[in-house]
Amino acid sequence: MPTQFRYVVPTPVESATGRTAQVYEQVAAGFGMRRMPVFMTLSPAPDLLAATWATMRESLLAGDASRTGREVVALGVSLANRCPFCVGAHTTLLHATGEHRLAETIAAGGTPDDPRYAALLAWATATRTPGAAALSAPPYPPEHGPEYVGTALTFHFVNSVASALITEDLLPGGLQKSRLVRSAGGRAMARTVRRRLTPGESLATLDGLPAGPEPDWAAGTPAGRAYATLLAVAGAGERLLTPRARAFVRDAVAASDGAHPPLGGWPDLRELPAADRPGARLAVLAALAPYRVTDGDVSAWRAGAGTTADAGAGTDGGDEDLVRLIAYGAILATARAEGIVTGRARAGAAPGPTE
Repeated sequence: MPTQFRYVVPTPVESATGRTAQVYEQVAAGFGMRRMPVFMTLSPAPDLLAATWATMRESLLAGDASRTGREVVALGVSLANRCPFCVGAHTTLLHATGEHRLAETIAAGGTPDDPRYAALLAWATATRTPGAAALSAPPYPPEHGPEYVGTALTFHFVNSVASALITEDLLPGGLQKSRLVRSAGGRAMARTVRRRLTPGESLATLDGLPAGPEPDWAAGTPAGRAYATLLAVAGAGERLLTPRARAFVRDAVAASDGAHPPLGGWPDLRELPAADRPGARLAVLAALAPYRVTDGDVSAWRAGAGTTADAGAGTDGGDEDLVRLIAYGAILATARAEGIVTGRARAGAAPGPTE
């Protein structure tokens, strides 16, 4: 039977327990649907699942900023990162806000007529590129910065996970490509999407998880606690690489200019021992070109996974470790985007909250 999941067998909603069940329940309340592949694919690592959900909820769904504006940002980041699944999802969610023409204009590569949304779209698509002019003057009021910055960073992370671990199709047979289907789907979700959610309710799913200092851009909002937790739990995936492979991946991400990598000869892994190359390749792809992850890449890593982890850490190449390795690449890309947006890029640094 066809499935949206490429390499991971998710925990079914019906049999989920503990933290995973808690997150699934909140996802159903927040989006009006229980089976959302982006979250289910993270279920082998419940801490990552919870941190990803909390960061998305507290940035995109809760708070006072315009939901339409935040969906424009989510869609703009997803377009910049070439994530068809997320483009389909957030085009549909823009329809759900009632902005049907806006949704289709952006999905078709056009510029919104409303200058507010045009500025937000330009800002969002620029968050991959250091020094982009569109980032010089944030197109939102300062008090809404936590929601807009948080939404942009959430989707740099989620785009990587979605592109690497699930198929391009939001709906069977690629039905999300139909304007009529997107519009109908949006109308069905309208009541849920237009509800006002209370900030902070997702933080209960993070109980007991590590977190570093909260970033300044979050201004003490729940989005900051959620993001700090995501940085910590996703960053811990570095243990799945040897120190040399880890340094290679960090340097590759830090050196990126935001352009999509060339098709041939990239990444050049020749400086690494042969045993380190599959893990380093997966992490670099997850960070900079997750849509290029192939069956061969995953199989090569799984075949030698036990020899490529940091000393004493170990890995069996199973679903949980694959999710954690992809998440490690994703969080490096997200931390890089955070530096671009805030103007505090830290080349070669491990992911962590902006100081």
